[in-house]
Amino acid sequence: MPRNIEWEIPSELQPKPADCAFDLDNTLAGVLGLQATIPEDAFTAQTLGTERAGSGVLIRRDGLVLTIGYLITEAESIWLTSSVGGAVPGHLLAYDQETGFGLVQALGRLAVSPIELGTGVRVGAGDRAIIAAEGGRRHAIAATVVARQEFAGHWEYLLDRAIFTAPAHPFWGGAALISSEGMLIGIGSLHVQHSSGRQLRRDVNMVVPIDLLPAILDDMLTYGRPNRPPRPWLGLYAAEVEDDNAVVVAGMSERGPAIKSGLRPGDRIVAVRDEPVSTLASFWRRVWASGPAGSEVVLQVVRDNDARTVRIASTDRTRMMKAPRLH
Repeated sequence: MPRNIEWEIPSELQPKPADCAFDLDNTLAGVLGLQATIPEDAFTAQTLGTERAGSGVLIRRDGLVLTIGYLITEAESIWLTSSVGGAVPGHLLAYDQETGFGLVQALGRLAVSPIELGTGVRVGAGDRAIIAAEGGRRHAIAATVVARQEFAGHWEYLLDRAIFTAPAHPFWGGAALISSEGMLIGIGSLHVQHSSGRQLRRDVNMVVPIDLLPAILDDMLTYGRPNRPPRPWLGLYAAEVEDDNAVVVAGMSERGPAIKSGLRPGDRIVAVRDEPVSTLASFWRRVWASGPAGSEVVLQVVRDNDARTVRIASTDRTRMMKAPRLH
C-alpha cells in the first residue's frame, strides 16, 4: 500500500509519553518502514500489486523483523527504514499462510532497539493499546481493543481470536500493536468494519495476535514456513450472506483449481461432502478437514434451485508462488 510521507495522525489521537509506563519514543522507534518490490509475473502481483509498502517490527537485536506476510510474499527486493534515520536492505525469510505472519532479516545494522514480544499478555475488549506505523508518535494512535473474536477472510483465511482495535489506523499493514506495558501484542493486518449487537458498524483494524508466533517461529526460521502439512487450497473467493445464512462463490483465482471445477460466481455452497455450512468460518474449516493439500474437496452447491456436486482437486498454495532467494 503506497504511503504519503507527509501524513500525520491528529495530535489528539497520538499516544502521550505521560500516559505510558515505558519509554514511548524508544519503543516506537522499533517500528520500521518496509518497501517491497515484487516481479510482474509473480502469482500475487495481480491481486496485491508489485510495489507494496507498510511497516515491520524489529523483534531481535540480530535484525529479525516481523511483519504481515502479504507485504513481502514473492518479494525480490525489500528495504527497511527507521524513524531515526537510515535504510538497509532486507531478505525475505518466511511467510505463514495460516496466521499471516511474515519474517524479514535486515541485512544491515538498525540503530534501534527491538520491541519485546508480549506473548502471554492477556488482551481483551476495553484494554488500551497503541497501534503504530513507522514514524514515531506522529504515526501512532492511542487505541482501544474493541473485540477479540473470530475472523474469516474471503481468501481461504481464518483466525479463531483476532484482535480488533479502534480508532482505525490509516496505514495498518505490518503496524505494531503495543500493550500498555510496552510489549508487542499483535501485527496489523486489515482495515475492516465491525459491529456488535445493535451498534452501528465502525471502522477498526484487524490485528493478528502475537500469541500465534511462538509455536511457529523456529520452523519459519529453519524451513521458511511452519513444518506442518499444508492446507488444501482451492483458489476460491467466498462470501457470507449474513441475512440468508449462506456462503456463496464470489470469484476464483485464474490459476487455482476451483476455476476448472465448473463453479460459477453466485453459486450457493450448502455443504462440504455431507457437512452443512452456513458461515464462512464453518466453510473453511470443513474444507481444511478434507485432508492435506492435494486432497479432493467435494462441495454441494445450488445454482438456480438446481443442486449439484462439485469436486475440486486441491493444491498447496505456496507451490504457486516464487520462493525467497538471497541476492
